[in-house]
Amino acid sequence: MTKAFQLIRRSQGRPLTLLGDTRGLSTVEYVIILVLVAVLAIGTWRTFGSSVKTKITESTTAVDGLSAGDGKTKAGQ
Repeated sequence: MTKAFQLIRRSQGRPLTLLGDTRGLSTVEYVIILVLVAVLAIGTWRTFGSSVKTKITESTTAVDGLSAGDGKTKAGQ
């Protein structure tokens, strides 16, 4: 039998003892922290990602306008 199965068998009839069991508690805490960090990262990316994309598009348009405005291209020099 596996350890998990043995633990379940021993705990039948004693459900209150499982409430006091703190084994694996730090792992659960780390998972909760990881999920919170992931949610914050996704939220930040969604908020600032569109802003950064807009700025890059504006910069690209401005640079394209500069090269088109002088009438010279690299191939035509």
